[in-house]
Amino acid sequence: MKSKKQLTVNYAKLRMKVFIRMLMLILLALVAVDGLYLLVRGRLGEGGIRLLQYVTGYEYKHALSIYESVLREHWEIIMLIAISAFFLLFFYFSLSWFTKYFNEVNTGIDALIQDDAEIKLSPEMSSMEEKLIFVKQTLQNRALEVQVAEQNKRDLVMYLAHDIKTPLTSVLGYLSLLNEAPEMPDEQQRHYMKIALDKTYHLESLINDFFEVERYNQQTIQLNKQIVDISYMLIQMPDEFYPSLTPAGKKMIVDVEDTITVHGDSEKLARAFNNILKNAIAYSDDNSTIEVSAKVHEGMATITCLNTGAMIPLDKQDKIFEKFYRLNDARSTNTGGSGLGLAIAKEIVTRHGGQIDMQSENRKTVFRVRLPLISQGGQDG
Repeated sequence: MKSKKQLTVNYAKLRMKVFIRMLMLILLALVAVDGLYLLVRGRLGEGGIRLLQYVTGYEYKHALSIYESVLREHWEIIMLIAISAFFLLFFYFSLSWFTKYFNEVNTGIDALIQDDAEIKLSPEMSSMEEKLIFVKQTLQNRALEVQVAEQNKRDLVMYLAHDIKTPLTSVLGYLSLLNEAPEMPDEQQRHYMKIALDKTYHLESLINDFFEVERYNQQTIQLNKQIVDISYMLIQMPDEFYPSLTPAGKKMIVDVEDTITVHGDSEKLARAFNNILKNAIAYSDDNSTIEVSAKVHEGMATITCLNTGAMIPLDKQDKIFEKFYRLNDARSTNTGGSGLGLAIAKEIVTRHGGQIDMQSENRKTVFRVRLPLISQGGQDG
């Protein structure tokens, strides 16, 4: 869209064109009147004199004197009537030209709801053309947003149903075995009950995650903000994830600056970092090292998590924080994730006035979180 000054210039062109057209109408009317005057003084005038002579019986000179006398006495009125008549006549015929603009605008309005219709107006109407094109693009974008929202709703229901069905089917299967085989050895019964219980816990965790991310989306989550030492929080992470790291020979190294403090909800922030690290562990190579760092950069607490493993394709990187998104098309649950961890992490970071992004190249994937420091206004809100 052009600036207000540019739009004024375009409208000035339209006004100038209309002014020139109106001036031409006046000039044409004057020329026509002049032609009429010459005609009156010529053959038409001679005919008028002959007619007057015939009606009154006057001689030619006397009829000519009366004819010229009438013209002289009423010349201004005659000229005014003639000019007005010719002007109105030309103006009437010019309306078809002027209404062309209204027809163009009307056609442009019709094109707003036609996807393949082009909006094209006269050069002097370029500002109106740009406005109509902008409105059309806005309508198309909103229609696309509605389609995407509807598709997301359908995907959400499908993914949630899929992820609930998997553990639920296992629970029903093991409970059915226990019910159908009452004579089953105690050890085997305990084994099946443990599996069913684990699946139930997984199902509960999935449902809790889903409702949590929805509460964040609806802004119904309250943050209990206080001074949080990010450095201390991250230093504890390797011990917390030790059981998940050891079986695959993975390690976690934490390198943080001393006492990086922010104003936030310690429980929610811990949840965000926990989800990011879970993702890094799940998708890193065996016997690899996950590197976690925290430092102050450009007035922000900057936390990074780097892991080595399969890269995230460039065309999928903007979707990685969407609900239920997993890299594999089959949506395998081998990693044990719900597909909501990164979505929750993003909501938590955003609610704290921060940003989260990621990069993936050369088998290295880095998640970066930026949070405002207390000294930079982090205590607000």
